[in-house]
Amino acid sequence: MNIGQYLDSTYLKTPEQSGISHEETLQKDKELAQEAIDNDLFAVMIRPDYVAEIKKYIQERDSNVAVGTVIGFHEGTYSIDEKLAEATKAIEDGADELDFVINYKAYLEGNTALVKEEFVQCTKLGLEHHKVVKWIIEIAALTDEQIADLTKNISGWAGENFTEKDFPHIFVKSSTGFFETTGGKPNGATFEGVKIMLDNAGKLPVKAAGGVRTPEDAERMINMGVKRIGTSSALALIKNQSSSEGY
Repeated sequence: MNIGQYLDSTYLKTPEQSGISHEETLQKDKELAQEAIDNDLFAVMIRPDYVAEIKKYIQERDSNVAVGTVIGFHEGTYSIDEKLAEATKAIEDGADELDFVINYKAYLEGNTALVKEEFVQCTKLGLEHHKVVKWIIEIAALTDEQIADLTKNISGWAGENFTEKDFPHIFVKSSTGFFETTGGKPNGATFEGVKIMLDNAGKLPVKAAGGVRTPEDAERMINMGVKRIGTSSALALIKNQSSSEGY
């Protein structure tokens, strides 16, 4: 199986989180982009501050590797206006894909109306600019029942507000990779959590992010039905190696 075209090769640490400079972070992103170009990966997934420079880097090399970025990352508690502003800037900078962190805390507090409103407004913005929009639901913060319910809600809101031709461009995504769990619980995609998402996403595609560290795990996820995999171990996966990377 050629898993490269399912992979979003990911680096999402800020300079502060990694203890390196902006310039060093940009260099890491360029190396990520070059690996994606050299190995025919689908996309790179990077922080918004680096989108313009990495988009230019990829275009200068006549590559079709997509540039994705994260919005409202990683907490998801940004206001709708803040998410729209961040997404608008990313679109202007050349992002092809926008991975929004849904306000899962508002969902857990019962404020489904707010979550629906941000889904509709932000998805509309992305689709109007011909972008792929993904919604990170942070499954490690949810029970199985909540994973099912939130995924089903997203599918329903998509059906109410957009057309079937839009559905391939609206993903439900598992995880940020930054949620802090306790007791050794995984903070990324699990087979059990992803199956719940797949069972409730209707016609929307699903992206498994974080925790996919072996080629066998990647193939299993793809065979289950996921359309994309977010990983910081993309190169290891396509070279048929395992990785101990955190995402």
